[in-house]
Amino acid sequence: MDAIAPPQPEPELLDIDGNPVPKDGRTGFIETPDGARLRYALWKPTQRPNKGTVILLQGRAEFIEKYFETVGELRARGFHVVTFDWRGQGGSSRLLGDPTKGHIDHFNQYLTDLDTILTEVALPDCPAPFYFLAHSMGGLIALLAAPALGNRVRRMVLLGPLLSLRNLPISQESVARIAGFLSIIGFGRTSISWGKRSLEQRAFVGNNLTSDTVRFNRNGELLSANPGLGLSSPTVSWIFAACRAMARLKDPEFAGTIGIPTLLIAAGNDPIISPQAIERFGNRMRSGAFLTIFGAKHELLQERDIFREQTLSAFDAFVPGTEI
Repeated sequence: MDAIAPPQPEPELLDIDGNPVPKDGRTGFIETPDGARLRYALWKPTQRPNKGTVILLQGRAEFIEKYFETVGELRARGFHVVTFDWRGQGGSSRLLGDPTKGHIDHFNQYLTDLDTILTEVALPDCPAPFYFLAHSMGGLIALLAAPALGNRVRRMVLLGPLLSLRNLPISQESVARIAGFLSIIGFGRTSISWGKRSLEQRAFVGNNLTSDTVRFNRNGELLSANPGLGLSSPTVSWIFAACRAMARLKDPEFAGTIGIPTLLIAAGNDPIISPQAIERFGNRMRSGAFLTIFGAKHELLQERDIFREQTLSAFDAFVPGTEI
């Protein structure tokens, strides 16, 4: 395994006008068994009664600061909140000499990250019950981890989980074969250009993430203030790993191994993830429910209030809630 580059930036959270760091939090680094250093943060609730702990799982290329607004909303609902940057992004260890490349060898490395946060941060320092609130890639990782977490996690709410990509020029299976071949012949660390390097360089018009100009610009300002938090296009290896992870969930037997009650929420106007694939997976689950937020783009928690309010209302009805 290659030496892992020192994490960037330092553990302190970035504070800018319009996106202040939530007060009374704790931040730090935790090291995984295979040597990655993860930047994490946790907060106590601001209202009582205490309802347990929400573990907030980010999507690809995201970082803790992007979710300050959501952290405040969860704390006001009576939850402790734990969140962290996956290896290879945000303020955690980068895996290549070029830290802007979005790289991973296998999604099992993300499962190691999640287990480390649960075991070393959440379980010792935060009260049960534990809930997952996950976006996109974080939702895929949550589903991969779920069969082994039935005794640790009470419920999961997954927003636009990465189950199947949309608008590809060729089939996803063909993408997987090509990426696998390129990885075998030594091009796994080559990045695939999916547009500009970082959010602050992108125009709002035509973006795939959100229809909210204020939140879009806020996230761009965060990256302008600290470009080290950003990430560019994924590598061939990351794409191959993601395709293999999604293929595992397509196994007809896999959904039946998940016993954690799960709410899957699709963005109806998502140009990145297939809502139909999310619905099909939810229908295969023993304890799954499915909801579409019509008109919303990919990042439901970065969307306009009309879409965010529906998303948070669904969360409120499900966590904590009655059994499905």
